[in-house]
Amino acid sequence: MVIRQKDIRRAVVYAALFIMSSSATGWLASCSSNNCPLENFVSCNFYFYDSEGTPISYMGEITVKTLLPGMKTVYTYRKLGEQTVVKEWRDESLVELGYTETVSETRRDTVLVNRASSRGNIEIGLGYFQKCDTLIFSYSEISSSDTIKIMHESYPHVDLPECGAYRFHTLTGVTSTEAGIDHVEIANPTVNYEGYENIRIYFNGVAE
Repeated sequence: MVIRQKDIRRAVVYAALFIMSSSATGWLASCSSNNCPLENFVSCNFYFYDSEGTPISYMGEITVKTLLPGMKTVYTYRKLGEQTVVKEWRDESLVELGYTETVSETRRDTVLVNRASSRGNIEIGLGYFQKCDTLIFSYSEISSSDTIKIMHESYPHVDLPECGAYRFHTLTGVTSTEAGIDHVEIANPTVNYEGYENIRIYFNGVAE
């Protein structure tokens, strides 16, 4: 029997298609047997209300920082008629330009939410090992800022061994200052990846 080159090529193509189909079937089977959650970001969810409890979208810009352990050195440069410059390192060039340098120690922080606007809620991850997170809310509409302290207990959570471990939290208390905020309260103390409404922030004023 004579095997033509065309028949050989056709057989190779069929074999390749069979292998690809088998691989795809196995991949789909492995995915369907994996019960790990797709949305697995553990966050504390803050929802916004006016002072009377009506849900709102905060139209101004909000920036949220969290305080970190330890201190950092801050260099502040001032010159009459010029804008004040703040840096975390010494800038000798500004001193040479006639700026007055002031050195101070301040708490370390990091930005979690940067200039969010027209938002009805925000999501923020909590610390794993400390029992109190301190958040600084700054606003574009007022010069003062608010400090929110969140007390919580943290614990490991495992759904399935192949999914790895998560760090869940139980809220035990929340307080705030009153620059732009009327008051705060816990809506649901369980912080996990289910997306619960955890903390309600009631801002000053009434929605029109």
